[in-house]
Amino acid sequence: MLKIYGIKNCSSMKKAFDLLTEQGLSYEFHDYKKQGIDAETIKTWLDALGQDVVLNKKGTTWRKLSEEEQLTALSSEDALINALTTHTSLIKRPILATSTGFIAGFDETAYRGLAR
Repeated sequence: MLKIYGIKNCSSMKKAFDLLTEQGLSYEFHDYKKQGIDAETIKTWLDALGQDVVLNKKGTTWRKLSEEEQLTALSSEDALINALTTHTSLIKRPILATSTGFIAGFDETAYRGLAR
């Protein structure tokens, strides 16, 4: 079964939910805004996808951090994991766990490929 991580009230999440449902794919949803996210899961994403994919620097949460907080978050993997677990809105949405890996962000082509 697929597992999708994100925040329920997000336009990218809604697109992802709609496309998964349209294709008849079952999924489990983890709302990390409400449920939080553990450091081990974030480490797995960072190892698989890289910091530049997992960390959403385009969002308002990143822009609201002070320059010092941004630099601290980027200073080490542990610091980044701490920032992502503390400020979950810094995580790219959605992250979809599949049997073959992860898809970060809403990628319609990749999602459609799941039904094959």
